[in-house]
Amino acid sequence: MQEENRRLKQQLNQLASDRYQPSASNSKLTPEQDFARARKAADQGDASAQADLGMMYREGRGVGKDPAQAVHWFRKAADQGNAKGQVRLAGMYVRGEGVARDNDRAFVLLKLSVAQGEPSGMYGLGWMYANGRGVAKDEKEAVSWYRKAAEQGYADGQASLGFMYRDGTGIAKDDAQALHWFRKAAEQGSALAQASLGGMYANGQGVAKDDVQAVSWYRKAAEQGDAQGQHMLGVMYQYGRGVGKDEKEAVNWYRKVAEQGGAKGLASLGIMYRDGRGVAKDEAQALSLFRKAAEQGSTLAQASLGAMYRDGTGVAKDEAQAVSWFRKAAEQGDAQGQHMLGIMYRDGRGVAKDEAQALSWFRKAAEQGNALAQAALGAMYANGQGVAKDDVQAVSWFRKAAEQGDAYGQTNLGLRYEKGLGVTKDDGEAVNWYRKAAEQGYARGQYRLGLMYVNGKGIDKNDNLAALWYRKSAEQGYPEGQFALGWVYQQGRGVSEDDRVAAEWYRKAAEQGVAGAMNNLGQMYRRGEGVPRDESLALSWIRKAAEAGDENAKSTLKNW
Repeated sequence: MQEENRRLKQQLNQLASDRYQPSASNSKLTPEQDFARARKAADQGDASAQADLGMMYREGRGVGKDPAQAVHWFRKAADQGNAKGQVRLAGMYVRGEGVARDNDRAFVLLKLSVAQGEPSGMYGLGWMYANGRGVAKDEKEAVSWYRKAAEQGYADGQASLGFMYRDGTGIAKDDAQALHWFRKAAEQGSALAQASLGGMYANGQGVAKDDVQAVSWYRKAAEQGDAQGQHMLGVMYQYGRGVGKDEKEAVNWYRKVAEQGGAKGLASLGIMYRDGRGVAKDEAQALSLFRKAAEQGSTLAQASLGAMYRDGTGVAKDEAQAVSWFRKAAEQGDAQGQHMLGIMYRDGRGVAKDEAQALSWFRKAAEQGNALAQAALGAMYANGQGVAKDDVQAVSWFRKAAEQGDAYGQTNLGLRYEKGLGVTKDDGEAVNWYRKAAEQGYARGQYRLGLMYVNGKGIDKNDNLAALWYRKSAEQGYPEGQFALGWVYQQGRGVSEDDRVAAEWYRKAAEQGVAGAMNNLGQMYRRGEGVPRDESLALSWIRKAAEAGDENAKSTLKNW
């Protein structure tokens, strides 16, 4: 939607406003001299000079910008039947520039120019039909007029025909044809087409994916000041696609877009400042940039601004404000905003807890392919939150997330296979999914994989590998992993027995509320194993364990 709005604005500005180009004989004149020449000819009734003089006033070339004077001279040229004057005057009517907006009058002027075979008028009529200005919207008719302009070599017509083919608007979608017309326009210097052609190469649409070619075309557009080209060139530098990774250069291009007021550039530059990538970390600057972009409707910025309010990053924590910004993004159909809004409803943060609302927003995002939302939706079905518990549906959504590489989804899918919930029990498949999550560094997946090695479930029993995965999990602060690592040290399973180290890991887990770790630490104090014997501390930890529901601790207290 944001790209469509950008293109509409750019096409509207280009509509019937081809830039003034001095003729070869006048190219050596200064702008002021060229203006004087055109004014003299225009005053003598030369229609072409009148049309050119209007462009000089519109662009401020050799004279101060004056839209009303531009309209005056375009009208004089148009009244003499000059096709360029008719098209340019139509553009002023469509934009409401120097004259009251009048789409009907613009349409008539464009028809007059087309009768003379003027390709810019054909393009203009295509735009009017595409957008329903001065005539009923008719995308097929728009395609017809864009084609007429394109076949006469008019670059804006070629670019617009490319968009119609790419998007399947008014004509069957055809990436090869889109590529063809974008290339024709791009080779004439159309920045809009150059940026679009770069996108085709970057995405492998109608052509083999080629990031080097993408960068080449993005650069051509960017160097003409095209905001889309600048933004995408920044993206390519940020991620090292088709060019050496260079976050400082990415920041440079994002800044150029931001300086034009472009929402994408503001949002991307905000991310770089927030994360300290290619520029010194500055959360206040990130907040400011996100706000500017968010107020323009950028969903990326709205979701990012919401996250800053949620976490108190660069601004006082305000979960109600977070919800407000997440909602703005979500209501525009942004999957990230929908997922984040779902979390706020699920957890009752900044808004009254409402699991049905959470489910609704998770589903919207999940159906768009957002892996985090798919995993969250799976958890809602698994736990019966906001919906009847349904293990089959839980498996379905966990699988969608897992297949996209989401570690939470992979771990939960593994657990479903291990327990036989919503799917046939299969320890080997459980190990497969736990491993995928573990190898991504996901602590819970590492812990579950360790358990499978300890118990020889779905894989050969291996205490050394169990200890390795427990350690990876524990060192990330995962409490169950800490408890398990403490246990292997106490038992000497896969590591040398060491009660002191066991007690250290039990303590870490106990302080995070793991009941079994509380009990085991208490027992170590009771026996003086790995720690000085201390019945007071032993009783304290065992009592905490019992209160947390540990049955061994309860039994110990009965016999204390």
